[in-house]
Amino acid sequence: MDKLFYVGVSAALFAAFAFSLNFVVPFIIGDYSTFDFALVRHVVSALVGLYILFSGKGIMRHLTLRNCLDAIRLAFVGYVGYFLTVTGAAVFAGPVIAPAFLGLVPIVLMVVGNQRQGSLPWRSLVMPLALVVAGLALVNGTAFTAEGLNSVRSLWVGVPLALAAVGLWVWFALANQAALAARPEMPSGVWSALILVGGGVLMLAFYPLGAAMDLFRLPTLGFGWSAAGGLYVWGTSLALLATVGGVWAWNVASRSLPVALAAQLIVSETAFGVVGGLIVHARWPSPIEIAGVLVLIAGVVLSVRIFHQRQFTARKILAAQESAA
Repeated sequence: MDKLFYVGVSAALFAAFAFSLNFVVPFIIGDYSTFDFALVRHVVSALVGLYILFSGKGIMRHLTLRNCLDAIRLAFVGYVGYFLTVTGAAVFAGPVIAPAFLGLVPIVLMVVGNQRQGSLPWRSLVMPLALVVAGLALVNGTAFTAEGLNSVRSLWVGVPLALAAVGLWVWFALANQAALAARPEMPSGVWSALILVGGGVLMLAFYPLGAAMDLFRLPTLGFGWSAAGGLYVWGTSLALLATVGGVWAWNVASRSLPVALAAQLIVSETAFGVVGGLIVHARWPSPIEIAGVLVLIAGVVLSVRIFHQRQFTARKILAAQESAA
């Protein structure tokens, strides 16, 4: 049980780091658009998913129509939709303000998840939740200053996109955990591969419409390596690390941890995202931002401790009952 618990914690933290890379995408792809990047990234991820699905034994029995349709639906909500809203928020609201709003994700997810699952009494969650809120406030305290607004193109577009990303991620986290719980016989890797393939199929289906709307720059700038080599390198790198790694890690965490704890751990995505924003701006964090990160870490550590103690106590009670019987 302890091993499963710590595997879940490690997986959730890795997923948070992987997903935070979305914040810096608009600033590493040059003249190509985020849609070009999304196309490359999700097609590469889909190829990895196909390899997983057709390289193992006994996997075909999991490839039912219902499983495939559910995976495509979740891919649309949690990966294609979330990626596009996050990157759009970063483009219009800047790489510092976008993570500030997405800091709402762990708060909303923890409240909704604990309300649905009843993992812990609310009084046990007050202190870690307070630390998370305080840490987010400190980390993002400079987001709306003159310095933080330097790269803002339109808050009226960026903020709604960031809030849409919050809603999509909360929806995905809850729906994905329910889908995994309904499929206890399916390995997490197979479910992850189905979602990866679903994301690639959706991006390929969207390409003709997006090209007609002039959202893709590949037809204009060129598909050749000399022109698009950087896009392919970054797209493939983040496909393997952020998409494939993130999907797999989050599914492992979803099977191993209650939603409320996974939500507390995903708060580290905000810290990772802010660090990425600081790198983009080529500046050191302020003392307030450092204090915010430390408070966030304290909230995460406290959450892990509380949930671990809860599991340890439950096991002691169960062992005592079995001994008495």
